[in-house]
Amino acid sequence: MDLTIELSLAELRQVAAYAVACALPALAVFERERPDDRRPRAAIDAAHAFADGAERTKALRDSAWAAHRAAQETRDAGQAAASDAARAAGHAVGAAFLHPLAKATQVKHILGSAAHAARALELDAGDDPAVGADHIARSTTLASPVVVDVLRHYPLAPGGGGRVGELVRELDASLR
Repeated sequence: MDLTIELSLAELRQVAAYAVACALPALAVFERERPDDRRPRAAIDAAHAFADGAERTKALRDSAWAAHRAAQETRDAGQAAASDAARAAGHAVGAAFLHPLAKATQVKHILGSAAHAARALELDAGDDPAVGADHIARSTTLASPVVVDVLRHYPLAPGGGGRVGELVRELDASLR
């Protein structure tokens, strides 16, 4: 049986603001590859608006799905860095829908934007893990005490997930 976590709207807004700040540096990677595709930027803009007080609506979910479709399309086109950048944007807006269930899988709603952005930046730099590590270190400094407190209510990040999963676990460990 899963434990329920009490999450306030203010906490969700702080998590979303953190996710936006982590995803934003990778957006340029996507926009360089697909300058006419605004879906990831729209997702980040929607997440930012939520963090600033906008309502949680179906439009937020729709923008997350649209960013994830952009990620699939770029992945299928062989644009791996752009794909992870779009996925970071999708996770940023998805942070508004963090579930109050004490499941390890929910950690990606908090840290997924940072991990996918780190991977996008790594790939963009010729698959340089030092670039990803640098983004994870910056993402650690961006986390407010509220974000860290929310994260600590959840179990540790789950195993698996390839390089992005590794980055999630590195960030999780550094924040706890």
